[in-house]
Amino acid sequence: MLVITKRKYSLLSAVIVILSGAIIWFLWPSTPNFEKYSAGDERKTAFFSYFLPLISEKNKEIARTREKLLLWNSNRNDLGWWDSRKLADLATQYRVKNFNIDDDVSWEKLLINVEVLPPSLVLAQAANESAWGTSRFAKLGNNYFGQWCFEHGCGLVPKQRDSGKAHEVAAFDSPQESLESYMQNLNSHPAYQSLRDIRTQLRKEKQPVTGVALAAGLINYSERGEEYIRELRSMMEFNKLSKHDESINNI
Repeated sequence: MLVITKRKYSLLSAVIVILSGAIIWFLWPSTPNFEKYSAGDERKTAFFSYFLPLISEKNKEIARTREKLLLWNSNRNDLGWWDSRKLADLATQYRVKNFNIDDDVSWEKLLINVEVLPPSLVLAQAANESAWGTSRFAKLGNNYFGQWCFEHGCGLVPKQRDSGKAHEVAAFDSPQESLESYMQNLNSHPAYQSLRDIRTQLRKEKQPVTGVALAAGLINYSERGEEYIRELRSMMEFNKLSKHDESINNI
């Protein structure tokens, strides 16, 4: 019989954590150097091939969370302490203020936010914001979506930042982290409520949720406004990205 003392158990736990992290790091694909691919079709293929699986996996995770929420909603009077705590955490994560488990409006707001995003939109924004993975912010900070942060040292300082501005371009540990932050942003920030409303209306009308449709809700994403939206839609059309949206309409 193996007896593990508290000291030995702690040491064993630490070793397991370290080994697990090393295995994940070894198996997870490293970020491609997109500049090594010729500009044009070769680079685009590499870019889409890298990000599509990440988008798919994140959408599946969101879909699973949504299914859990629907189950909790139908059994809200029987939720245990642990599930209630996780529900409260999700409400905080998705910026639903004053969430009340007994309030139908609270549930509606949360379910509007916890939804998948069209891969065509995500791919077009990633390509646009990162210059197909070759921008300074993508290469040095794994930032593929032009996300800002507002604490000193939180990211990279833009070379052409206006005087008096204090924002930085956020730095991430990996492209996956950048993607997750971006998707969370679109699904929770008040600036993109119109995007979420468009998505909800399409669902109610049993219409496909597409990147072309949801792009209309990104008027606040860029200072270029409508021009930015037209550019994204043009990228989706030219690169035939809409075909990837079929995956979320089958979830």
